[in-house]
Amino acid sequence: MDIVIITPAPAGSRAGNRATAERWARLLEREGHRIHLVTEFRDEPCDLVIALHAWRSHQAVASFQDQHPQIPVIVALTGTDIYDHQYRFPRETLDSMTRADCLIGLHQRVKLDIPSKFCEKLATVLQSADQPGRSDDHNPDDHFLVCVIGHLRDEKDSLRAALASRLLPDDSIIKVVNAGKAHSPEWEIRALEEQSANPRFEWLGEVDKPDIQALMRRSRLMVISSVMEGGANVVSEACRAGLPVIASDISGNIGLLGDDYPGYFRTGDEQDLARLLAKAEKSSGFLAELTQRVSYLAADFTPENEQASLAAAIEKARAQRAKINQSG
Repeated sequence: MDIVIITPAPAGSRAGNRATAERWARLLEREGHRIHLVTEFRDEPCDLVIALHAWRSHQAVASFQDQHPQIPVIVALTGTDIYDHQYRFPRETLDSMTRADCLIGLHQRVKLDIPSKFCEKLATVLQSADQPGRSDDHNPDDHFLVCVIGHLRDEKDSLRAALASRLLPDDSIIKVVNAGKAHSPEWEIRALEEQSANPRFEWLGEVDKPDIQALMRRSRLMVISSVMEGGANVVSEACRAGLPVIASDISGNIGLLGDDYPGYFRTGDEQDLARLLAKAEKSSGFLAELTQRVSYLAADFTPENEQASLAAAIEKARAQRAKINQSG
């Protein structure tokens, strides 16, 4: 089929939506489809549309469906759609969800977090990641390295691990390294001030993919401190790398790591995070348990699984649109 993928993030952007759109394009091309990846829909002829972000892509979704009511539309729900925009901008966000023939959720608990009337449309697609090599040279500088990977922004609560590191015992050798671009001048100031005041913290700024993977190979642990996530790809990357994770207890993390994962801290609570960081540093058994759990989950995040889930979502959308067209 000819498939148009609409993402609000432009070419060259390192935003999560752009990475997802480009990865889906590659996976769908493997299925034999012809993919047109756009930031603005200009009425390109197609057999199906996939729009990332219900709120940001609302105008494109509405316009396309009004002009081409016979062609199926898939809307992929982001974390801000689910946990923010459906409440702040309900008219546009819920209208996109209503118009969609299939909704894609990126973790297993999305069905609990959207209106129940939409759950029949929902298909789960777990984002995949490559499997980078692991390094045995974890501790070249006598540090227990903890990485935080993601752009500095409110939704990521990006400095929570740095604040937690301040609360660790004096004999702790934990060092927190954050790789990610500041989304505002205020976040840049906060990161630089924290780096200056906190000897346990280093901010690298935005770095490229090979350097991210090298940081993960050097790290003993990853912290994901977000206050909202639609299904962070960095979780997939950590699991595929066998890198233990300590994560905030939000729905988007639980929907990827599982209800009984032992590495959750109370969202926004640096004291609880510091407790788990100290436990991971001092207890080889706890760190081994986290490693075993993420390694077990790695099979959920393969490109083959994501490709199959996308194919199933497309079939779901086509079947739903055919049913509507026949009844109309």
